Amino acid sequence: MDTVLSILHVASAVFIVGPMAILPMTGLRALRSGSGAQVRTLAKSTTIFTWLSLLTVVFGFGISGMWKISFLTPWILWSVILYVVAFLLTLFVVGQMHKAAAEIDGATAGTKPSGYGAIAASSGIAALLLVAVVVLMIWRP
Repeated sequence: MDTVLSILHVASAVFIVGPMAILPMTGLRALRSGSGAQVRTLAKSTTIFTWLSLLTVVFGFGISGMWKISFLTPWILWSVILYVVAFLLTLFVVGQMHKAAAEIDGATAGTKPSGYGAIAASSGIAALLLVAVVVLMIWRP
């Protein structure tokens, strides 16, 4: 059973957490092109992948329970903390993307929506935090 949970944990990390980290950056391109509908669609997709990423956490806790690894083990604890911060930052990014999409829809041609910097910085930091989680999962200091 632990093999099945390990496969589910890694597969959900790749196919769910990966898009969670990348889609906001794709939204930046849509913002630059002025496509409010595309930004809104990417924000919705990011929201779905962000909430689905909780499956990775559930599978991870299942593995740690089967392997008798304590939640207070430093690399587990830091991974959870970093993931929670990345999760919250990504939800913040989604809100900013919705706001920017609304601005694009109501803006005159050539005006740049506000929030681009916040989206870029927050999504970049969230991606780096998720990379740190991967490092902790492999390294297990």
